[in-house]
Amino acid sequence: MQDFLIDELPLTPFVFLTGKGGVGKTSTASLLAITLADQGKRILLVSTDPASNLQDVFETELTETPKEIGDVPNLHVANFDPEQAAALYKEKVVGPYRGVLPDLVVQSMEEQLSGACTVEIAAFDQFTGLLSSRELRGQYDHILFDTAPTGHTLRLLSLPNAWNVYLDENTSGASCLGPLAGLTDKKSQYEYATEMLRDETVTTLLLVARPEESTLTEAARAYKELKETGMKHTLLVINGVLQSEDQGDAYRQSFIKRQQLALENMPAELLEPQRYYLPYVTASLASVADIRGWLTKSPGRVPVEREAFRGDRLETFVEELEQAGPGIVMAMGKGGVGKTTVASMIATSLADRGHRVILTTTDPASHVEQVMGEMDQPLLSVERIDPKRETERYRDTVFKRAGEISPEEKALLEEDLNSPCTEEIAVFRAFADTVARAGEAFVVIDTAPTGHTLLLLDATEAYHREMERSTGEVPEAVRLLLPKLRDPAFTHVLITTLPEATPVYEASRLQDDLIRAGIRPQGWIVNQSLAVTDTQDAILGQKAENEHRWIQEIERLSDDKAAYIPWMEKQLTGYHTLLEAVKG
Repeated sequence: MQDFLIDELPLTPFVFLTGKGGVGKTSTASLLAITLADQGKRILLVSTDPASNLQDVFETELTETPKEIGDVPNLHVANFDPEQAAALYKEKVVGPYRGVLPDLVVQSMEEQLSGACTVEIAAFDQFTGLLSSRELRGQYDHILFDTAPTGHTLRLLSLPNAWNVYLDENTSGASCLGPLAGLTDKKSQYEYATEMLRDETVTTLLLVARPEESTLTEAARAYKELKETGMKHTLLVINGVLQSEDQGDAYRQSFIKRQQLALENMPAELLEPQRYYLPYVTASLASVADIRGWLTKSPGRVPVEREAFRGDRLETFVEELEQAGPGIVMAMGKGGVGKTTVASMIATSLADRGHRVILTTTDPASHVEQVMGEMDQPLLSVERIDPKRETERYRDTVFKRAGEISPEEKALLEEDLNSPCTEEIAVFRAFADTVARAGEAFVVIDTAPTGHTLLLLDATEAYHREMERSTGEVPEAVRLLLPKLRDPAFTHVLITTLPEATPVYEASRLQDDLIRAGIRPQGWIVNQSLAVTDTQDAILGQKAENEHRWIQEIERLSDDKAAYIPWMEKQLTGYHTLLEAVKG
């Protein structure tokens, strides 16, 4: 296991950090920047991460203009606001059409520019200004970017026809082509930037993950996707590896065992890049001093005197669902927070209470079977939707309706259909028939559409009714379903998160997205919380105490409607184990 020895890293002038939310990209970027600057290197650190806490770390108000950091000579830091950039970008595109086109058309345009694709492209637009500045390159030895573009965005921007696409020409239906509408004046800048990204003597990709199955799987996907775009110089950093001389309590022993198992079974793709490891820390890395001490501080040895946090358990929400009667239950949240496990727990508990339950999942069958185990429960059925098959079916429909198009237009449409939006929309269409049976039974969905997707489907239907275009028409089952999803007596949304900074921030954004779509979540579910366990371990006990900051924020965001699932010493598998876990 190779430690994260910065002196030995083969770094290039540009370094991009990427990885799943909450893996520690900002902390890793800060560590790299501070250490290199302490060595006398001239460093610029730029963040385009909405959840970035760089201002707290450096105790400085940061803007898009690089600012010198007093405590760290040779270091300048800039913090771009991608949300603000996306809002300005959206208005630049939509503004000229207000009062010119019908309101429904403008509404459709606005929604196409309200998703994650727009935020990412707006952020890309910001940092390519730095990437393409030869003058700026001469001022620094290394420019570090906290958050890299996805492979999908890079492929989309590399298509020549992308520069000629405008929203009012887009007939592919609910899509991510909209954000391209304002890019025509940036062609040469983007072409130069993408050329720099692919030059392994200029750009290094630092892929950050945790020693957990979900983040390693996501890292493997990102590595493969970015490699296909031509980004060849990649290093893998696995953050949060817990190694200690003493055994600690049963929680720590289990924690270490689970990490080791994840590392031993890491995806084959991640065996290709050089791997480095960062140690587990209990405290927030919230200052320059914390960052500097990250690699040198020894883990705690003194047990923590603490009491478990007494929050509501998941059973509280199950009782409320039972009282409301059969309807739709949607477990929502970013990948890796445990949606499938939470959905399985809810479905199991409702069935055990004597209710007919349909658990609808898009997870691989083997995973669901692993979670559910041997099950003798006639009231509970599991229906699996294959996202790949449904997406292919949706793609075939879009291409068929597009008719005869040029090779350039086909390439653009092909990449548009590779966007995350496409799979979500395709799967949601398949969900519609199952959800129509809610009322006879509880329909529990483990992967639900975001508020943006719901608005996109709704706006697309209105748009095509207005413009009399049929390419992106929404099926009747989906169109009739949308009002049901906005009925709080029928649809119950439970946002799943972890008691950590980035997952809480992402869950907050998801809640805002849903409220914008007319859907108010019933509550939040906090998964894998150490705070609600009774661990007194010197390391994990301190980590549990540090969760309270995020628990307070969750209570505020959820209006005190939160339930807590403790960190389990063993993976949740088996019908009866799931039932016990609901009660906590």
